[in-house]
Amino acid sequence: MASATAMSTPSPTVLEKAGLALANVVYEKKGSIAYVTINRPNVLNALNTPTWKDLRTAFEDARDDTSVRGAILTGAGNKAFIAGADIGELAHVAAFEAEQSSRFGQEVLDLIENLGKPVIAAVNGFALGGGCETAMACTIRLAVETARFGQPEVTLGLIPGGGGTQRLPRLVGKGRALQLILSGEMISAQEAYRIGLVNEIVPAADLITRAEAILKKIASNAPIAVKFALEATNNGLDTSQGEGLLLEASYFGLCAATEDKKEGTTAFLEKRAPQFRGR
Repeated sequence: MASATAMSTPSPTVLEKAGLALANVVYEKKGSIAYVTINRPNVLNALNTPTWKDLRTAFEDARDDTSVRGAILTGAGNKAFIAGADIGELAHVAAFEAEQSSRFGQEVLDLIENLGKPVIAAVNGFALGGGCETAMACTIRLAVETARFGQPEVTLGLIPGGGGTQRLPRLVGKGRALQLILSGEMISAQEAYRIGLVNEIVPAADLITRAEAILKKIASNAPIAVKFALEATNNGLDTSQGEGLLLEASYFGLCAATEDKKEGTTAFLEKRAPQFRGR
């Protein structure tokens, strides 16, 4: 998770509603959607420790706010989603510090992946190293035509440290993942779409609008069912198919006990739109 960038300290962004003071992330909530924007465009939104902490703070708030039904994660400017780790910081870490930094980044991305709500990565440019890893932790990935993806860590004498060796094979298959990880090559949005790393390629002018449309469609469904579907999929991938099927059946049963299930089936039989309440 690396990119050749320098340190930067932009002025703090304050979200009065949530009481958050974030130096490197702009965090807003509009309706049922949380918008998380990494705000270091002068260094292509590179990830340093303060930025990782800001991401954790923002997504913890999005997780805990019951009015939030989904989130959009993007980068400031029109060049980069996240170009990678901040090399100005990474160059000076020793082995133990590097391991701790890797674990912290992994924990933040686990938070995003297991938020219980969909998170859409709106990839508006370079998504390299930690940027590619961050996008992979999101539920859905949209990319502009000029976006570029890659895991270039081996070119710096490192390996991916934010989940790249684990999430990339799960998304695109072991062989293609290893080719990207071992070569450090960068691929186009079109190639990322072809191999299944990206869900859709979207014109730059429509990127956020399309992400909003997807989230609004998801938000029209029963929130408990959405949460359990995410959990069954994410947790089931770490088990055998048989264990995953048992997990699915368990979540299916839990959904059947909700008021939303009764409302959904009743609305279908009555030929009307359901009014889900998250119960």
